[in-house]
Amino acid sequence: MGAGHAHALYLPGSSPVHRLPPQCKLVAVLGFVLLVVATPRERVWAFAGFALLLAAVALVARVPLATVARRVVIEVPFVAFAFLMPFFATGEKVAVLGLRLSEDGLWGAWNILAKGTLGVVASILLAATTEPRALLLGIERLRMPQLITQIATFMLRYGDVVAAELGRMKVARAARGFEARDLRATVVLARSVGALFLRSYERGERVHLAMLSRGYDGRMPLLHDVGATGAQWASAAALPLTAALVAAAAWMAP
Repeated sequence: MGAGHAHALYLPGSSPVHRLPPQCKLVAVLGFVLLVVATPRERVWAFAGFALLLAAVALVARVPLATVARRVVIEVPFVAFAFLMPFFATGEKVAVLGLRLSEDGLWGAWNILAKGTLGVVASILLAATTEPRALLLGIERLRMPQLITQIATFMLRYGDVVAAELGRMKVARAARGFEARDLRATVVLARSVGALFLRSYERGERVHLAMLSRGYDGRMPLLHDVGATGAQWASAAALPLTAALVAAAAWMAP
């Protein structure tokens, strides 16, 4: 699938979670998220249980909780939307801190905040314990069409290349005295975007020709296998199975 590729989200380690095959972790996270989404929003205690499960995974994986807290900031736009729901949703009103808020809006905000946060944290732990190239290998192992995994691989590999090219163009503009002070700078920036697109397209053409000259036939060579044993699948299943027990208790609770 290509050479090693470091990523800022990945935290190198040798914990049991790090050593699990990527396809096992992908299935476990997907199952956990589906169970969280299926849990009734009124069962607040169930979401506390899900949070404890993720905290346990972070502890086993040796991922600092401070790191997880910093990365959760990515969901701030959704949190802002959730906080607005009680003010604009319809339905019965309740008094909260002297404000008349929609009860349905409050439950909707809680639903988005709790389930969204748990899903984001699960994704953060997956990214922190699995290299991006390993994730792509795991996706391919789960029978994802190879064309999609190849596109994702090249996006991962050449995203940094395009970003570096953009940085060089920015330095070149600054060396010529350019400063984006007002709307007149839009013309220059638009031309830069066009030039970046053309350079990226030409680079892609050269890479494709180089691959064809080396025998590329539509399939990427598999450098190493990422097979999983039954014990590894059982270890990965601990998270979704425990979450299933919590979700089942939430549904059966009066």
